Amino acid sequence: MTTAQTATDAARDNLAALESEAVHIFREVAGEFDRPVILFSGGKDSTLLLHLAIKAFWPAPVPFPLLHVDTGHNFEEVITFRDHVVNTHGLRLIVAKVQDWIDDGRLEERPDGTRNPLQTQPLLDTIAEHRFDAVFGGGRRDEERARAKERIFSLRDAFGQWDPRRQRPELWNLYNGRHRPGEHVRVFPLSNWTEADVWNYIAREDIELPSIYYAHRRSVFRRDGMWLTEGPWGGPRDGEEVRELMVRYRTVGDGSCTGAVESTATTVEQVIAEVKASRLTERGATRADDRLSEAAMEDRKREGYF
Repeated sequence: MTTAQTATDAARDNLAALESEAVHIFREVAGEFDRPVILFSGGKDSTLLLHLAIKAFWPAPVPFPLLHVDTGHNFEEVITFRDHVVNTHGLRLIVAKVQDWIDDGRLEERPDGTRNPLQTQPLLDTIAEHRFDAVFGGGRRDEERARAKERIFSLRDAFGQWDPRRQRPELWNLYNGRHRPGEHVRVFPLSNWTEADVWNYIAREDIELPSIYYAHRRSVFRRDGMWLTEGPWGGPRDGEEVRELMVRYRTVGDGSCTGAVESTATTVEQVIAEVKASRLTERGATRADDRLSEAAMEDRKREGYF
C-alpha cells in the first residue's frame, strides 16, 4: 500500500468516525430532551449539521424545528438557499428577526452598524418563548479559542449565559444533559471537526451550499485588512476604493462584518486545496466581530451568544 493510499484511507476513517459521533449526539439529544431546535442560517456548518440530522433519523423526518436569528444584514444568496433547503425537506423554520427587536425598542443599532452582537437577545427570547431545552449549533473547536473551551453539551443558565467553570466532563462519549427548569443546553455535534474535515465531508456527500462559498466576481472594498462588500448595512467610506475581484466566503455572517477572501476556487476540490494551505481559521481571517477585543467571542458567549 502506498503512502498516498494510506493517507486517503485514514482520512476516510476519520470522516466516518466524525459522522458516527455526530449522529450519536443527535439521537442522544432526541432521547434525552423534550424540545430541541437546530440553529440554521444556510451557512456551510449549519447545512452540514442539518445533513447529519437527516441522516440520524432517516427515513423518519427530522423531529426538530430550525431556528434562524436573522440580522437583516444577510447575503441574498444565503437566504435564498436557506428557504430552498427548508422547502426541499419540508422542515419547520422559525425566524427571529433582529429588526423586530430594534423596531419595538428592545434593541438599539450599534454605532458601528454591525448586528452580529445584537443576535443574542432575540436568540434568548425565542428560546424562552418556545421553551427549547436543547439548542444545536454548528460551532467547532478549531474556529476560535473560546469555542475550544466548550464541551459538546454546554450548559446555559436561566439567563442563557455560559460559565466555563460549570463545564462538565465528557468521558467515553457520555453526555450529561441534566438542567434545572429555565436552563437549557447548547449542543455542538461538530465540535471535533476542522474546516478541512467539513469540506472533505461536503465533497464526499456532495452537499449543496450557497454559491458564495465558491469563487465569483464581486465588488469589494478594503477595510481593516478584509474585503467587505456593499449592502443594506452600508458601503465604503471616504478613501475606500471599490474593486471588482474574484473572491469567495469562508464563513457567512452579518454582511457588515464578514469579509471575503481572494480566490479562484470554483470547485469543492479547489476549496479543499486552499483550506489545506491556509494558516488562519475562517473566523480569524474574515470576521470583524471577533476582532472587537481579545476576548470578543468569549464575552458574547458568556452573555448567551451561539
